[in-house]
Amino acid sequence: MGIGGGIALIVIGAILSFGVSDAVDGVNLVVIGYICMAAGVIALILAIVLNAQRSNTSHTAVVEQRTTPNAAPAAPAAPAAAPVQPVQQVPVQQQQPPAAPPAV
Repeated sequence: MGIGGGIALIVIGAILSFGVSDAVDGVNLVVIGYICMAAGVIALILAIVLNAQRSNTSHTAVVEQRTTPNAAPAAPAAPAAAPVQPVQQVPVQQQQPPAAPPAV
C-alpha cells in the first residue's frame, strides 16, 4: 500500500464518518470511518518515509586503471623497450542530416 492507498483510506473513512447517515445495528459507521482515516494517515506517513529512504542512496563509480610495469631486460645485450604511451581517445563528431528544402 503506497501513497494512493493511504489517500483512499482517508477518503473512505471521511465518507463513512461524515457522509453516511444510515444506521446499522451493532455497527457504528462513524467509528469505523475514524479508524479508516487513522489507518490512512499512518499508511500515508509510512509511504512518504519509505520513499524518502529509497531516494537517499549513494552511487559510486568504479574506475579501473591498468598500467604496465617496465619490464627488466632478459639479457644485457637486448635493446631497451620503448615506453608504452596511453592511447588518446578522440570523440567522433556526428554528421548533421541535410537541411530540409525551404517551404514555398
